Amino acid sequence: MIDILIGTSGYSYKEWVGPVYPEGTKQKDYLACYAGLFPTVELNFSYYRMPDAQNLAKMLLDAGPGLTFSIKAHRSLTHEVDSGQWEAEAKTYIKAIEPMLEAGRLEAVLFQFPYSFHYTTENRRYLGELLDYFKGIPSAVEFRGADWCIGKVIDGMKSRGVPLVSLDMPDLKGLPPTMDVVTAPVAYIRLHGRNKEAWWGKDEHARYDYLYTDSEVEAIAGRIERVTEQAQRILVYFNNHPFGKAVRNAQTLRKLLIKLGILKAEGKEVQDGGADSLPS
Repeated sequence: MIDILIGTSGYSYKEWVGPVYPEGTKQKDYLACYAGLFPTVELNFSYYRMPDAQNLAKMLLDAGPGLTFSIKAHRSLTHEVDSGQWEAEAKTYIKAIEPMLEAGRLEAVLFQFPYSFHYTTENRRYLGELLDYFKGIPSAVEFRGADWCIGKVIDGMKSRGVPLVSLDMPDLKGLPPTMDVVTAPVAYIRLHGRNKEAWWGKDEHARYDYLYTDSEVEAIAGRIERVTEQAQRILVYFNNHPFGKAVRNAQTLRKLLIKLGILKAEGKEVQDGGADSLPS
């Protein structure tokens, strides 16, 4: 039985108090509560502000000994790249994540590139240099543009042993197709929801405000079962976080994978209805 770790993208949401965290939970206690529900979490704040080692070391303590982390790369490395400054930014970033690396609790640095990051000679060169700079640090790459979903890119990821993130997102022109290609011992899956109407809007909360149906989660479980034939470890993160919908879907997926016999039965569920009572 291979390792399959299921979690959510982010955990520090005030609107989760009630549906996910017990009423009255203080923000400083969110991470400890989360760690009682899932074995891994994907950190997003590090995209908006450069992380620092002291803060990440504190998060390790707050979470307790069991929780592992994936952490999004800062936007200066993916969205706002300055050709003359990115190496300095990368050096600062790597210094910041040292506590998680040293603790053996870093699953991956997630390089999520925007839709505007197209398959060009310049961008291919930059991506190669970036991955070389992070060599030896577990990493994963997510493309939001379909033009990267080609054999040359897949072969390049395989040669580097870097996971190409498998996505679940709306079926819209220009976005990557559903494609579970395993390019490394670790497979990385991100589930963004299928909210077509809000996807191109400026409201990120609305974009990810989507609850997968049980049948859709069953199909996702089938995808993961097929990935187990190639990967040694699978990371699964639900990014449909508004109102705790990611939690409900993650727990449904976990139950299905246990039923399929490819995931051990362990961990707690949200109690007293909780995520199961979320609106659809």
